[in-house]
Amino acid sequence: MSRELVIDADGHILEPPDTWMRYIEPQYRSRAMRIVRGADGREYLEIDGKPSTLVPPAFLASLGGMKRLNELGDEGIREFNQRRRQSVIKQSSQPAFDRGLGEDATYLNGAGFGTMDPRERLELLDHEKIDKAILYPTLGLVWGAHLSDVDLANAYARAYNRWIADFCRDSGGRLIAVAHLVLADPEAAVRELERAIKDGCKGAWVYCYTMNRKSHGHPDHDPVFAAAQDLDVPLALHPSLDNPALSLHHRFDDMNWSDWYFNASGISAVQMALASLFAYGVFDRFPRLKLVVLESSAGWIGSWLDWTDALYRGTTAGGSVRLKEKPSYYFRRQCFISADPFERCVAPLTRIVGEDKFFWASDYPHSNHPATYMEDLKGLVDGMDDHARRAILGENAARVYRLT
Repeated sequence: MSRELVIDADGHILEPPDTWMRYIEPQYRSRAMRIVRGADGREYLEIDGKPSTLVPPAFLASLGGMKRLNELGDEGIREFNQRRRQSVIKQSSQPAFDRGLGEDATYLNGAGFGTMDPRERLELLDHEKIDKAILYPTLGLVWGAHLSDVDLANAYARAYNRWIADFCRDSGGRLIAVAHLVLADPEAAVRELERAIKDGCKGAWVYCYTMNRKSHGHPDHDPVFAAAQDLDVPLALHPSLDNPALSLHHRFDDMNWSDWYFNASGISAVQMALASLFAYGVFDRFPRLKLVVLESSAGWIGSWLDWTDALYRGTTAGGSVRLKEKPSYYFRRQCFISADPFERCVAPLTRIVGEDKFFWASDYPHSNHPATYMEDLKGLVDGMDDHARRAILGENAARVYRLT
């Protein structure tokens, strides 16, 4: 595997606690996101001058949690989870993230190797025989759930984009920056996309919900799709912490205690965002747009395309889709999806959906994915022919993001 091009299509960094203080425009500095130590001695996340009610201290400390998974090992994880299950049973009304991490847990203590220092990240890539890593945020996945001020959201996104470009700048092209865009202001998103690409970013990503409640495929967002198409850069859908008022996960009032439930059902938000792009005919209007689906596994895409094609061809529901062709036609032409290394049903899908449609991704250092991703990766590609193996390991990502 080491002789083949290997690209992690969705790794993460942990932004240093002062990132927004240093990189946001001066007029927004007093409202910059930061990590603060409260009167009780515990850290909390402050967004727009207010403590986050969605990110408790233990959750904040767990964001680099793959480090802890490495330290625990298989047996330690089993024991930890057994203790945690008993705690959940006894205290099911409390959020699970508030238990089990220890009183000394902090954001910085939980940060894994290579999450804040680009030189360390390159050392990690060398150790794991990974050629390149396409990088996404961590705190950047949570702040959107707190904001209704679109101008401030854009300022937060711009600050992160400047920082991640600097983080990747001197890596010899091995660390790949991707810009965060806010769809609620399409004109501002276009300006930021153009600026960020000039600054070294290789693509852009958006949340799987929108601040203005307009679906991703809505024609108001056409300027963003047009800009990504003209710049020949991919646009990615990446899961995030959702605003509770906009979240699919909050249709029940009794599930706040289970972070497993939130992770297991997170795929739904990605699917709805993707479906809206088909429903509005985005891929007919923008035939060169490249759309990437991240961190939602990949095995479902085969059955989902079968289902959406059947609806399009053989039911009256197909009349409500603004497409000239069935959905799978456009997915094969313009879309890509990342697979988790532990998946074992992707090999046959490469022959059905297309060998050029799949990436692999580690999600390092987040604890909702196993720390054994390099070992698991061998199983992901088991059964693939040489072409499909090379494609998913790195050649597809290199082509889509133009990583030459």
